[in-house]
Amino acid sequence: MAGQQQQATPCGICMDPMAPSEAHRGGAACAHAFCRACLSGHVRAKVEQSAGGAAVVRCPDASCAAALDPELCRAALPADVFERWCAALCEALFAGARRTYCPFPDCSELMVADDDVEGSAVVTQSECQVCRRLFCARCGAAPWHNGVTCDEYGGLGKGDRGQEDMMLLEMASGRKWKRCPSCQFIVERTEGCRHITCRCGFQFCYDCGTSWLGGSHSGC
Repeated sequence: MAGQQQQATPCGICMDPMAPSEAHRGGAACAHAFCRACLSGHVRAKVEQSAGGAAVVRCPDASCAAALDPELCRAALPADVFERWCAALCEALFAGARRTYCPFPDCSELMVADDDVEGSAVVTQSECQVCRRLFCARCGAAPWHNGVTCDEYGGLGKGDRGQEDMMLLEMASGRKWKRCPSCQFIVERTEGCRHITCRCGFQFCYDCGTSWLGGSHSGC
């Protein structure tokens, strides 16, 4: 009948009558409805029942095993309960996975690290899903040291890790240039003997990097 008010339904917990606008369905897989106070109290109790919080909260109806949906319940929940529930779900999602954090100090987003799979290519370049900046998944260097190995990057001083330094190291790696074992200056041999005298005065073998003393060396 037009204009007739819809009949109130009882809350599935306290059994008090609820107007349709006051009934909250918490699960997409079931039709059970509850009042705001009862649904909120049920979720809060489940989330707080253990130190880590319960991740999956079931429908309060004893005959129903459907999981409640946080988004469907959100309108009935206090902000702190909703946030704790979502945090518990995230913890459950990451359980058993190796965790890592974005190395950029202004982000530090929690992520799941993919372990290297035997026989597969080693992943070094990684992108933070939040700040979208690149970093090295192996050594955690930020930004990512493109074209330079983790060992080479780790051997640099903090003042030598700029973009121009990375470009130089990438070029040196591609052209097989060598570093002086004493001062780490990059040396290019275009022709002639493998006996190199660096600008710092240190003498070494360009092929193996060992010291060249008295006209001979012990390497290669």
